[in-house]
Amino acid sequence: MTRVKHWQDPVNALVGAWLVLSPWILGFHTLVSAAATTAAVGALLLATSIGAMQFPQAWEEWLDVVLGVALMLLPPLFGFDDVQRALQNALVCGAIVTFLALWVLATDDGMAGWWERNVG
Repeated sequence: MTRVKHWQDPVNALVGAWLVLSPWILGFHTLVSAAATTAAVGALLLATSIGAMQFPQAWEEWLDVVLGVALMLLPPLFGFDDVQRALQNALVCGAIVTFLALWVLATDDGMAGWWERNVG
């Protein structure tokens, strides 16, 4: 069995699974734009987090940062920022995902210099 390098990746996977199920659990599944975008980001997050658990790479963490920020921007962009449950779900989950991914990037010695090695 492979040992998970970062505890944040399984947490982000759980957040992804939650996002897939949350439209039905929180009761906003009838609002197609909110349910579809939330579930889609959740599925992508789940997939990237599972990948990061198997083969940790800096780009996967950066993708999680993008997904977290995108999740927080979805409600106003897709017009469901007036649906409190969907809005709060997107903001809280997006903030958690972004924070955890940035934490990994900042604390993992192998990933901390990724930006300088590949971009700078």
